[in-house]
Amino acid sequence: MTLFVTLTLGWPLYLAFNVSGRPYDRFACHFDPYGPIYNNRERLQIFISDVGVLAVLCLLYKVAVAKGLAWIVCVYGVPLLIVNGFLVLITFLQHTHPSLPHYDSSEWDWLRGALATVDRDYGVLNKVFHNITDTHVAHHLFSTMPHYHAMEATKAIKPILGKYYQFDGTPFYKAMWREAKECLYVDPDESSQEKGVYWYKNKF
Repeated sequence: MTLFVTLTLGWPLYLAFNVSGRPYDRFACHFDPYGPIYNNRERLQIFISDVGVLAVLCLLYKVAVAKGLAWIVCVYGVPLLIVNGFLVLITFLQHTHPSLPHYDSSEWDWLRGALATVDRDYGVLNKVFHNITDTHVAHHLFSTMPHYHAMEATKAIKPILGKYYQFDGTPFYKAMWREAKECLYVDPDESSQEKGVYWYKNKF
């Protein structure tokens, strides 16, 4: 049930209420130009984005009046749910795996954080998603690199990173179910000298 709610409502809840986003000292909404998420340089961009969202909502309302609500749900709503579901699923699987550590401030640094992700194989969907699925480690390391260089960069960094490069070839639908069952929370590794390193657990 949790997985279903996450895949269907996760993205809208994140945008509207920052659900599962980083904590802020006050209410955070991705549509609020004056919210704590954005700095002064970004506020105009959020205003413009909000105008675009309102324009699309007005257009959808006019189409719904002309064609009917069922038509809008089928032609716009269902595809939007599918895209949102894949967006959440891809993000979830890129950052959730039993082999991925989490760090507190005593152990975290930029490189450790960047390498705390895993590339996955979505088969033919890799190309459909412009390889964001199987080149995410490279994206973490070089976030401003154009996506069309991501495959080349991934091939180049694999031998350099060695054991620090994470890849899981499990079919995504199996991995989704496994990670939802096995990666429930993070807990410190009591046997490790590094007390600020946390690993996924599923037993309370």
